[in-house]
Amino acid sequence: MMVRLLVVAVFSLHAHGLGLLRGGFGPADLDTEAQAPLHNYRLSEHGRVANEKTSLTLLYQNNLNSSDDQNHAGAILLDPTGQHDLRDACEEIGETMISLSTIMEYKEDFLNIFSYHFYVRNQTEKIEQERFYIRNGVLIVKDGDEHFEHHPFPSRNVQLPVLCTQSSSGGGERRDRDAQRQLIRVNSESNTYIGSRDRKSFRFLGIPYADSPTRFSYAKPYSGKFHTIEATEYGPSCVQFAGGSENCLYLNIQTPYIPKKNSTLGLRPVLFWIHGGDFTAGTGSDPVTDGGNLASREDIVVVTFNYRLSTLGFLAVPGTDIQGNYGIADQLLALEWTIKHIAQFGGDPRQITIMGEGAGASSVKALLSSPHARGKFQGAIAMSDVKDGVHIVHVPGEAPNNSYLSILELYQTTGQKVFSEARCEGTTEQQISCLRELSAFTLVTLPTVARHVVQDGKYIDTPGLDHGAEHADIPVMFGNTVDEGASFIQYPSTDIKTELDGIQEPLDLSTTQALRILDSNHFPSPNTGNITLDSFTIAQRIATDVKVRCPNQAAIYAGVSSGKIKPSYYYQMQRTMGGVDPNNIGGPPPTPDSPNGDPQLPYFRLHGSDLPFVFGNLDTIRDPSDLYAAQLISSYFAEFVRSGQPNPDAKYLTARGYKRTLKALRAFGPWEPVHNASGPIQMLDFPSQNAPFQDLEQCEFLGFPDNVLA
Repeated sequence: MMVRLLVVAVFSLHAHGLGLLRGGFGPADLDTEAQAPLHNYRLSEHGRVANEKTSLTLLYQNNLNSSDDQNHAGAILLDPTGQHDLRDACEEIGETMISLSTIMEYKEDFLNIFSYHFYVRNQTEKIEQERFYIRNGVLIVKDGDEHFEHHPFPSRNVQLPVLCTQSSSGGGERRDRDAQRQLIRVNSESNTYIGSRDRKSFRFLGIPYADSPTRFSYAKPYSGKFHTIEATEYGPSCVQFAGGSENCLYLNIQTPYIPKKNSTLGLRPVLFWIHGGDFTAGTGSDPVTDGGNLASREDIVVVTFNYRLSTLGFLAVPGTDIQGNYGIADQLLALEWTIKHIAQFGGDPRQITIMGEGAGASSVKALLSSPHARGKFQGAIAMSDVKDGVHIVHVPGEAPNNSYLSILELYQTTGQKVFSEARCEGTTEQQISCLRELSAFTLVTLPTVARHVVQDGKYIDTPGLDHGAEHADIPVMFGNTVDEGASFIQYPSTDIKTELDGIQEPLDLSTTQALRILDSNHFPSPNTGNITLDSFTIAQRIATDVKVRCPNQAAIYAGVSSGKIKPSYYYQMQRTMGGVDPNNIGGPPPTPDSPNGDPQLPYFRLHGSDLPFVFGNLDTIRDPSDLYAAQLISSYFAEFVRSGQPNPDAKYLTARGYKRTLKALRAFGPWEPVHNASGPIQMLDFPSQNAPFQDLEQCEFLGFPDNVLA
């Protein structure tokens, strides 16, 4: 009886608009063990959807230098409004009309903002000037003119677009009336989503795209109806070694634009990001891949999300209904939610590019092969897809390059070990029942976990990467960093006496195999005088070639030569920061002029260390070229999202005021598609330059597409 009364009480609060339920859970979703927290926001403070009468465009000249943010100001652009509604128009979003003094104080920023405004408007209609309502009058801006005109309000009720202040920095510490009004309320179908905004983007976090999944079953689309979902905080990550929850299927949206309710005008291209982590770790809330900067600087919408991991996401048992690929099915469910709802958040459902790194790149390739994904995206980027397994030499139980194990193969090498280590005995049915009773954390921390995509006959129905006829016209991009292997092998724990010893242990090679490699002269020593470091450098290069570079270069060339994946682009990231660093080898060494490390000195470009430059999220700027490279590289990737090729249009860059990026592109030349066995590829840095496929002789020696060391 007490439980029933509690549920009724919570329902009463929700129904009368006195609180919001985190994640949108209605009364039927509450239980006595885990209730969604109630918040003290009154719905009456922001009861009407923000875009009921107007679209909202967040204007900000983002140079990706967060330490410089205080020197810039933004604005929010509203649709044409009559004078009688001016005050309410900005006040309803917790702002006021922007002043002429603010525009003049940050004139250079606003010149670029207005230049891009004309560029966008002129895609559909030719205009030479635009008038905006601002505080105390009308601002007149002429295309190509650096001078602004300010006039009094007109004598009649003319409808003009409105420029509001943009005072939110996203700190979240304010709880006053204006802070509550700055929450952005958007409807999509029967539900309402309350997001927030920071200096650079509108943010909707922790949106449930599926109901809480049942263990070892495919998730179902979110079924909540008439819910108000507070989307201001990330949902929990999926269960992994660091923690998490089984109720984890949430996605996040960062967007520069909210269209007017029920309007499809001005929708932006969408980047659908699939996180990496070896299918055992990772989250859509990683700050390194936060989409706010990319959305702001490049005027696109970024979607990130969680999917089930490890044994909870990939266990497959033959002869049962546990068929695996639950994590892949989650990805498709998130993609389908995006297609269905993203227009309400400013994204174009007909212009979606899927992108992932590591396991996310493997997922991109799986979706390229999946019959369930056909027609659901228009571009694909696979960053640093890693050859299955931790071994350089092929061992039983690992799928060959760009191929998938059968359910039986996975069960024989993984599933049986999971049952044994979990001490689940008896018939198969009893073993499965035992796994269902164990805690989620126990399952994902066993010595053996399931983490492979399999041929399940449903989501994956081919033995390997199959860019079929339905995807033949979808542009793709593959790539790698220079030293991926340094993230996957162990640095010697003791000083090494010979290079032979130095490569045998980390690569798990026999003496004969190691001698063959050294005698080939394909992997010369850097001869630094430190044999231990030299040995690791050789070993990591071999690991990079075997696990990442050679299979991905071979895969994209195979697709191009067969005509199955055109157009296709390839890159190698030359400048990086951070990344997967189990050996704590760090980045470039510091110097007096570069106390945070000098990128001009030798250092290992690790797995995942390209992400700060792609998303424009630099923790530190070691030298000016770090910032310039982030501006250039993020521009390449965003242009691929916009147009299916990575070379930004000069008119676009001019309109945005991205002069340095434009100058660099003109000086370095275009990024060419792969068209033969030599490439070409793009070496991404500042400057960026064209080059052939890397380590072709080494790849041939290693026997790609078949590993000669097997």
